[in-house]
Parts: sequence; C-alpha cells; structure tokens
Amino acid sequence: MISQQDFQKLKYETLKYFWGYDEFRDSQEEIINSVLTEKDTLVLLPTGAGKSLCYQLPALLKEGTCLVISPLLALMKDQVNQLKFRGIEAEYLSSELDDFDAEVIYNRCKDGLTKLLYVSPERLTNKQFLQNIEEIQMSFIAVDEAHCISEWGQDFRPSYQNIKGFRKNNPEIPCLALTATATPKVLEEIKTKLELKNPQIFHRSFKRDNIKIFTEEVSDKFQRIFNILKYNNDSGIIYVRTRKEAELLTEYLHKNQLKNVDFFHAGLTTKEKNSKQNHWNRNNNHVLISTNAFGMGIDKDNVRFVIHFSPAPSIENYYQEIGRSGRDGKDSFAFMLWNQQEISNFDQILKNQTPNKAEFLKIVTYLYSIFQVAEYELPEKTFQLNATGIQNFTKLSTAKIKNVLNFLHNQEIIYFNDNKSLSSVELMIKADEIEQLPKKDAYFIELLLRTISGITTHKVLFSEQQVSNKLGISIHLIKERLKELQQKNYLEYVDGALSSVKFLKPRDERVINSGYWKLFEHIQRNKIQKWEEMKFYTESNDYCKMKLILAYFGEKNSKNCGQCSVCEKNKQSMFGKNISHQIVKLLTEKPATIEELSVQLSYHPKENILENLIYLLDSGKVKMLNFRTYALA
Repeated sequence: MISQQDFQKLKYETLKYFWGYDEFRDSQEEIINSVLTEKDTLVLLPTGAGKSLCYQLPALLKEGTCLVISPLLALMKDQVNQLKFRGIEAEYLSSELDDFDAEVIYNRCKDGLTKLLYVSPERLTNKQFLQNIEEIQMSFIAVDEAHCISEWGQDFRPSYQNIKGFRKNNPEIPCLALTATATPKVLEEIKTKLELKNPQIFHRSFKRDNIKIFTEEVSDKFQRIFNILKYNNDSGIIYVRTRKEAELLTEYLHKNQLKNVDFFHAGLTTKEKNSKQNHWNRNNNHVLISTNAFGMGIDKDNVRFVIHFSPAPSIENYYQEIGRSGRDGKDSFAFMLWNQQEISNFDQILKNQTPNKAEFLKIVTYLYSIFQVAEYELPEKTFQLNATGIQNFTKLSTAKIKNVLNFLHNQEIIYFNDNKSLSSVELMIKADEIEQLPKKDAYFIELLLRTISGITTHKVLFSEQQVSNKLGISIHLIKERLKELQQKNYLEYVDGALSSVKFLKPRDERVINSGYWKLFEHIQRNKIQKWEEMKFYTESNDYCKMKLILAYFGEKNSKNCGQCSVCEKNKQSMFGKNISHQIVKLLTEKPATIEELSVQLSYHPKENILENLIYLLDSGKVKMLNFRTYALA
C-alpha cells in the first residue's frame, strides 16, 4: 500500500505534470483530500477559484471512472476538449451521439481507460446508460453546477432530482457537489436533495479584492468603450446582449483603428469559435466582444478587465462573468454601462418574451403536430425546424417561440439546435440495393460513398463545403440532391446551417398541460425576480457594489471595498482629492478629454478630474483647446 508521504508526492507530481502548477490554490488541496478519503463533499467556490481541478485531479489518482454530472452540453464539450488537450482520458455522452459512438465510450470506461465521463442529469434514467454503468467501476460522482438542483437557483433543472435516485442505487459511491453561485437557501437545498451524508463543507468568501467594480450611467456606450480601450494593452472580455451588438461594436472599433478586438457568439460555426477563442487565449492584448456564449470553462488567468455593455440578467450571471478577470490575483477592472432607457426596454423584453398558458401550449402542440408526433410516440429522427412556419401558424413573436424552445431544450424534452454546425447524413438502404435505383440517384449516392466514409453503418457528420471542393459541385446543388434523396427515403440528411429539433421524450399531453407549463411559469417568475434584484444593484448609488454582491450571497456585515465606483465617489465627496500634478504630467505628453484622463488615471471619477481641471484653468496652468479637450497652457 502506498504511504501517506508518497501519496502527497504523487498528488503534487500529478498537478505539475498535467496542469503545470507547483502549488494548489486556496482550499483546493483540502477539497481533494476530502474526495480521496471518500467523504461526501460540498464546495462553494467563486468563479475562477479552480473548482474543476477539485474533481479532475482526484479522478486521476483513484481507480475507476469519475462520473461528472453537468447541465450544459457546451460546458461538457469544453471541459472534455481541455482535458484531452492535457493528455487526460475524458469523454461525454449526449443525445446528439448515436448508439455506435456511445458504445465505444462505454467500452473505454469498462476497460478503465476513461478517467472522467461527463453526462447530463437526464442520462441517469436512460436504460442503456444504467445497464452499462453496472459494468463500470465508478471512483466517485461529481455534481457540477449543483445549484441547478434548487428551485431557487438561477438555472433550475428538474432532471437534477434524478441524482438522488441514482445515488440510492449506488450508495457506496461518494459524492462531490460543486457550485460557484449559491445563496444560503440554495446551499441548504443542495445538501438535502443530494442526500449528502455528513458532508465536508468548503465555503470560500465571494469577495475579490483585486477586482475594482465600476457602474456608469452613460448614453453613448460605443464612445465610452472606445475611450476605455484606446489606452488598453491588456486582454479582456466585453459582454453584450445580442449577436448583432457584438458584430456592430466590433465594426465600430475597427473603423476607429482598434484592431485587437473580435466578436464571438453562438451563431458562429464550431471551427470559427475555436479559431477566435484560441487566438484570444494565446494573445495578451486581445479583446473578445461576446454574448454569454463565451466564457464557460475558460482557463485564462491574465484577463485584466470585463466590460458589461448592458446589465446582466441576474447577479449570479454578473458575478460569474466579472469573475473571469484577474484570476492571477493582479488588479483587474469590471465595468458595467447602463442607462434608464435600456432598463425600461429590458423590462418590456421580459414581458414580451413570456407567453401565457394558451400561447405556451399552442407552440408546443404545433411542434408535435408539424412533425406528426402522436401521443406517447418518440420519433428517432432529427427534424429541420422552420421558425418562420411556427410564427406564421401561432401568430406569436419570435421571442416567445425562442423562449419556449429554449425551455424545452434546457429540460431535455427536445434537443434544439439553433447554431451553425456540421451537417449529418446516414444511408437508409443497403449497399446492394443501390444498383436497383434510378441511374441519377445511384450515381450521386456512389459519389457520396467515395467522399464520406461510414454512412452505410451510422450517422456521419460532414461539411457540404468539403464535399463541394472534392466533387466540384456547388453547395446549393449538393443540398438539393440530398433533400431529394431524403424524400425518397434513401438517406437521412440534416442541414447543419438550419435549426433542427430532436424529440427526447415521448409526447404526453397530460404532462404538457400541467407539469411542463407549471415549471415554465415558475422559471419565468424566478427570472423576473432575479432581474429586479439586478436592477436594484445597477441603479443604486448608495451602497458599495462589492458589499451588495456579498450580501446577495449571504455574507452579512462585510465592509465596504473602498475601491468601487460608489466607494470612490463617497471618498471624493468627503475629502476631495488633489490629482492636479498627475493631470499636468499626462497633459505634458499630449492634450486629452476628461474621459481620456479618467481612463489613464485608472478610471478615476470624472467629477473629481473636472474639479481639478477648473483649479488648473484658474491658475493658468491648463487651457481648453475646445469645449472637450484640455492641454498645458
């Protein structure tokens, strides 16, 4: 048996070999020790504190496969890709994988090759999964984003209730529950619903001393962001609400000669996303303008700032996103820009995207009807989805339809793919039947067989662009021919450039009318409540910003941070601050506006800069070049 001393050595060698670190952060080592000694463990660590390592490292040291339960497919993929990049055997199971791919993954787990297997909570009731898991030696269960089990969490997922039943069938397997955004109410519910036995609890303060928080009411946001970035030479993220905003802001900054910025959103292909993310990861002065599609699982420690172009939908989201800056412990900045008009607009958007019960049922019923899904039926194929068709039939807004489709997707009732992805094709006839087809069809299928391997046995992902390059046929013609062959039932084709839907649960009118609707209604109410809390945080000028965040997460009686926009404003109003010599030094180099001086003085309050400029103007040391720009006299 390995000695305690050798085990300690092995732990640090593993950390160094796979992650390149010499030391553990904060409470990481204690958490890992708790897992290695097979105790139930509950971890609340802020974003950026290294939660993933707390289960990934012990998974390598323990025999068997660690089962990681995670709510988001994108997050699973991201984690698995990162682990494979480090040389760690990891896989994920999802509804988009076919039986052939799933079987390969199960076999690797049975052979003890895969150390981490990521699954969604819905998978825990899947018959094929339950049969296979009996033959897999599990080291422990890691429940990521554990706040999803709570009805008061920001991302409530009913399927997380499946974990309790799964654990009852595997009572000897220890459980590690992790979250970065849990209020005391949510934390208590995690303990109860996961039935953690005398858990070791690790709860680190949410306070981040190295992040300076600024909220600013501003009308011209494009100009304000330009002023912030003009003197920037660091890596950062700018969060926007929509894909269009991401593209327009990038275009504006490029026109103004800021070239080290790019946009990122869910509408990009996987190849484009990977290329943009890799470029941002490798560079120390690159800025990504993104929707919240970017950020999950990122491992970049020198992000110096995060800018919110608009308020986030909840304090949980906001805190998680600003937590992506300053992971190296060095000074970082979090900016949030807002104005009253857009807050009123968002109130209206929330109202407009929330259907009533009759509208909700109309959308769901149409979805089943258009694809001719009968009561209790579960079709196996993936369908192309025409969002305009739903809109024309229901006469409801795109926002309401998208809201319902996203809800059905998050609850794994359907798999809704609204992003650009690779297309898929599978031959539905036997190879020896091809000769009996009309010559035109047989010829095209023969071309496909030579170009895309594997389509005779299983569903294969492919790119029409690559097929076009090989065959010298236009993409449009390839798609048309594939659709024709699909209509004749020769093959199954899904165009990755269009939205698609796959039903994951049988149609059940009774559950749709009561269960689904009640859950949807609950989630919408929760969403509105969280937005109201975020609104108060945004508009308040009376309370320290960091203190408001800490209070929200249950940390009472904390002190003011002394460095956020509210604390700085209070300091100025109490004492003022003489920064005249610093202003003179900057104006010696070149003329500047108040906004530019504010940025160069580490985002010093503009009111105080103006007071100092008035003094310098009166004393004749500074002059005005125009109504905005100041220079040395």
